[in-house]
Amino acid sequence: MADKGDMSGASGTACRDAARGCGGAAGRGAVVRVAAIASLTPLEELEADPFLVDSRSQHAMCAGWAAERGYVVTRELLVRGLRPDHCALWADVDAGLVDLFVAPSRRVLERALASVDDFTAECARRGIRVETVGHAEPAYDAQMKAHVHRRLSMPTAGYDGR
Repeated sequence: MADKGDMSGASGTACRDAARGCGGAAGRGAVVRVAAIASLTPLEELEADPFLVDSRSQHAMCAGWAAERGYVVTRELLVRGLRPDHCALWADVDAGLVDLFVAPSRRVLERALASVDDFTAECARRGIRVETVGHAEPAYDAQMKAHVHRRLSMPTAGYDGR
């Protein structure tokens, strides 16, 4: 989903089957559909900031938050410095497939988006909620960092991180 001419990175996985049959926007008895935002941070930053590098844990934190509320994640976004007007953020909103955005923390949003303030203003203008999970980030020991490193450095070798 990345715009090749754009300096920021964006990728996403739509779970459109989860969004089918939800029958309308949030607030009308429908399932609330969530776009989870994670930061695309280079592996080189693993030692200094493992949580920002570990996008899988970021998305898992968002999924847990959504499940606690009976919401369903219909889009996972993995972005870095993305413009607030980028189509990767708004395509599913415009299609009626996303009712709110969630990120693990403001810190993740600050890395993922070029301007959190502009993004939240655009969300307000469109009537879309933005939430942060607000849980503490996990503490990474050497073994956890090694696991993240293996998963991210060997994706084409068939290693799936388990």
